[in-house]
Amino acid sequence: MPDISTLAVFCAATLGLLVVPGPAVLYIVTRSVSQGRTAGLISVLGIHTGSIVHIAAAALGISALLAASATAFTIVKYVGVAYLLWLGLRKLLNKGGGEEIVELKVQSKRRLFWEGFVVNVLNPKTAIFFLAFLPQFTNPAAGPVGPQILVFGLVWLLLGMASDGTYAMLASALAGRVRSSARARRRLDVGSGVVYLGLAAWLTTEKA
Repeated sequence: MPDISTLAVFCAATLGLLVVPGPAVLYIVTRSVSQGRTAGLISVLGIHTGSIVHIAAAALGISALLAASATAFTIVKYVGVAYLLWLGLRKLLNKGGGEEIVELKVQSKRRLFWEGFVVNVLNPKTAIFFLAFLPQFTNPAAGPVGPQILVFGLVWLLLGMASDGTYAMLASALAGRVRSSARARRRLDVGSGVVYLGLAAWLTTEKA
């Protein structure tokens, strides 16, 4: 088991990384602004259920195998790129409903959850994070590395849910303004589409 001092350093370093907006934060903020606090929090749960997959993979050594195989990394990367392209184009091609005041189309809780899950599971950056970051804090002399990675992963999961949950709560404060204006909704769709397409473009530059 990691000692207290190591855990403290890990928590500080992890918080420093988590507060910088990345793909997961952008997804959560988009959902919170477009559908409100509940949708944002459900997205947080989906995102971090996906995180559990990465934690388990890191503990079992699958992430190491993925990074060592250029072919496997490329397959996962481009599946993620395709999904982000689909999300982005769907947003950009959504014409909206005119200038009248109407409610945004509400997606089901199940769909919000699973979209968040897929976004994070198919994010190669998250897999590389667990491969490159977590092992730096492990100590083979303290026992098997797998259980240590699980401990660090669970700490990261709790900190991530707290950080992303805060983003969801803050972003949902803008939901009312967005819902009251068709023009604002269209701008949100365009902005979201651009974000998704930008993330897809960024992923294509990542090298195995």
